[in-house]
Amino acid sequence: MRVRSAGPNEEAIVSLGVFRGLVSIGGDNALAIELESSDREENGRVRLVPISALLAVDILEAAKAEEEKRAEPSQSPGYFR
Repeated sequence: MRVRSAGPNEEAIVSLGVFRGLVSIGGDNALAIELESSDREENGRVRLVPISALLAVDILEAAKAEEEKRAEPSQSPGYFR
């Protein structure tokens, strides 16, 4: 995902990476993004972007949850019909 958020001097901060969840800190919510960057220092770092600072969110690739990837287990007869 690519997130544009408000930054200093009316400039946007662009964060490119993998969405890792929603975090609540002191009553404020933020997106947790594991950054993907060619810069070794930035790559793998988790950035918290406050919801109130969001300008745009681009979904570049949607992945299925691990539960959805697993095959459906065979149903046992007789329990719930």
